[in-house]
Amino acid sequence: MINIVLYEPEIPQNTGNIMRTCAAMNLRLHLIEPLGFYLDEKHLRRAGLDYRKDTDYHVYPDWQTFCNMNEGEFYYVTRYGHRDPSSFTYPKDRDIYLVFGRESTGIPLEILRENRERCMRIPMVKEARSLNLSNCVAICAYTVCAQLGFPGLSSDEWIKGADWLERSESLK
Repeated sequence: MINIVLYEPEIPQNTGNIMRTCAAMNLRLHLIEPLGFYLDEKHLRRAGLDYRKDTDYHVYPDWQTFCNMNEGEFYYVTRYGHRDPSSFTYPKDRDIYLVFGRESTGIPLEILRENRERCMRIPMVKEARSLNLSNCVAICAYTVCAQLGFPGLSSDEWIKGADWLERSESLK
């Protein structure tokens, strides 16, 4: 199972986009408190978090509780990493956790220092500080899924049908 971990996310719209990515790619989402928003129905609708019902997500009061309750291979996405996401060999037989930090400050340095060999950076021009959090999650999740052969994901369109392009020719 591929897991997305958001350490103290601050912007509800980013979390809403990430929930949509998790729902579409069959990823589990972990939210580490404190959150910069409320998870109640009223606030979620306003923030565009309508994928909450389709997302397998869990909320933890702090980092230590999260670590105590989850086992697997942890990777940390940070501007301070020296390897790109595709340079790791992800295990097929263990849970994979991609950890992302706060939009404003990232993952705490003490966590990064303890896990330097598992820190990754999405390559970008040197003048860019970062990409949007939801974009980073999508890039890294796609990279891991691609390396693992897109487990459980469909390569065909199923809503209109896998042969939609062929059938649409007759609709001209």
